Amino acid sequence: MSSASDDVSQSKETILSRHREAAAEVVPDHTQMYIGGEWQAAASGETFDTLDPTTGEVLASVARGGAEDVDRAVEAAWEAFDEEWADTTESERQAVLLEIADRVEEHAEELAKLETLDNGKTLMEARIDMGSTAEQFRYFAGAIEIDRGQTESGDGYHGQVIKEPYGVVGQIIPWNFPLTMASWKLAPALAAGNCSVIKPAEQTPLSLLRLMEIVGDVVPDGVVNVVTGYGEEAGEPISTHEDVRKIAFTGSTTVGKQIMRNAADTVTDVTLELGGKSPIVVHEDADPHEAVETIAFAIFANTGECCEAGSRLFVHEDVADAVLEGLQGAAEGMTVGDPLDEETDLGPKVSREQVERTMEYLESAKEGGAEFLAGGDAPDDEALEDGCFVAPTLVEGLDHDHEAVQEEIFGPVLEVFRWEDYDEMIELANDVDYGLAGGVITNDIEKADRTARDIEAGYIWVNTWHEMSPGLPYGGYKQSGIGREMSVDTLDHYTQTKSIKYGLD
Repeated sequence: MSSASDDVSQSKETILSRHREAAAEVVPDHTQMYIGGEWQAAASGETFDTLDPTTGEVLASVARGGAEDVDRAVEAAWEAFDEEWADTTESERQAVLLEIADRVEEHAEELAKLETLDNGKTLMEARIDMGSTAEQFRYFAGAIEIDRGQTESGDGYHGQVIKEPYGVVGQIIPWNFPLTMASWKLAPALAAGNCSVIKPAEQTPLSLLRLMEIVGDVVPDGVVNVVTGYGEEAGEPISTHEDVRKIAFTGSTTVGKQIMRNAADTVTDVTLELGGKSPIVVHEDADPHEAVETIAFAIFANTGECCEAGSRLFVHEDVADAVLEGLQGAAEGMTVGDPLDEETDLGPKVSREQVERTMEYLESAKEGGAEFLAGGDAPDDEALEDGCFVAPTLVEGLDHDHEAVQEEIFGPVLEVFRWEDYDEMIELANDVDYGLAGGVITNDIEKADRTARDIEAGYIWVNTWHEMSPGLPYGGYKQSGIGREMSVDTLDHYTQTKSIKYGLD
């Protein structure tokens, strides 16, 4: 593995200087909450620090919202809905979404650098995310034009089905793709005619705040309200609020279950995109070199902090040695270091807490008799000692029922299993509580189709990974969630269906 100290440009002093300079350029001026079109402090007056996971330094102090702030945001959202947004035409909402997309593209480099500072993802990955963010707003601007109503006539009657917005929706965003995940929720909600109370993750609040600085003159006051704070203090009040008619959440399965419980008390609709433990199935005809490229991208992209990361590898015995040798070389050859450096392959995890969580799983794997083909610890590099780094890791030899295999680690850790019998392999591939994604690597179209259909998951890749296209619904089976995002189907999750029957006699 290539480390930061291999390059003089990644000495500790250089990294600190580079990050401080970038922070001075891109950290937003406003780090309060955005409610009713105004920047407001928390009712408590409290703030919390958001940290740079590369250096450990404070980037900004952000308003620490609570239940009273959520009440204000919900009230502002309903006022905006009742007085203006509910009466907007499709073309007016379309114009807003398209302008948001344009401004994201205009400020893409600044927003990407901000997310790299706040989240730790590499600058290259952050740039891709900004393109995806703009794409979501542009896609749903177009989706507004699709007529999703129905009419039916019969003897003596005429029937009509229409779609109406909920009014005010609550949206809770994770830290791994802060602005992109916000766009996955905001774009369809606004397109459908709703107003939003949205909470970014406490680890990564800055890019959404900066977005509201950029588009505040485009989005009518109160249509989008940002409440920053911790999950228990700000997220919980959103998910229990009796005037929030719909909840959308991306995050852990544990929190998702609690949100479902909260929503049950008010019979509130939910969309949940939760955890994953996605299998990668490599058939015996696969080209080892091409397989290694796909697998490495599946697990190491975004430092493994992807819900759909390919974290369980099932590789056929005939190609296993070649594939694993290639993966070992790929892992050891990755440059781990400063995510603002263009040469870096793997940046830090988002927080010290996440590093500790990953290390607990790795220690458990060691106790379970695992063989570490690569990684298994933090990089041994003084330049990175203040950051939240974990080396890219390959693990073989664990029982499939081990907790490190069954549970989502959310880090650059791949568990490896060899197989010969297809039915036994598929049984193991599906033997987890999750079903968000999966993948197949083969040159045989029949094997690809069979395996894609046999994997119990909502999104399957063949000979690729992480590539998502608007229009293809994204979401999970089993405990990976409820509902779909990224497609016109998503508009149905942000509208209520009303039937009107006219008697003609």
